[in-house]
Amino acid sequence: QVQLVESGGGLVQPGGSLRLSCAASGIIFSINAMGWYRQAPGKERELVARINRSGTTNYADSVKGRFTISRDNAKNTVYLQMNSLKPEDTALYYCNLGYNPRDWGQGTQVTVSS
Repeated sequence: QVQLVESGGGLVQPGGSLRLSCAASGIIFSINAMGWYRQAPGKERELVARINRSGTTNYADSVKGRFTISRDNAKNTVYLQMNSLKPEDTALYYCNLGYNPRDWGQGTQVTVSS
């Protein structure tokens, strides 16, 4: 069973920054693509960013140029640096496998508001 613990969310003003972290266990972290997902109220969960085991990244169009995903295989941790935050980034953020996600964690709430 995959175990995922997200942290780093909070309340931030528009234009601000946050860094999310996700500690993973129950998988061979280094060989798996990892992703950050988000779900806003009344909307479906969407993939925000993915990082493959090679370090290749891809992003949703809505966050390109503002968000950066990275990973530390020694710590089994994936990060999401979020800059220039907008109110529409408000959501519950989750990490999971980059493909075929399962066993969702609790997520971490990001609220962008003045």
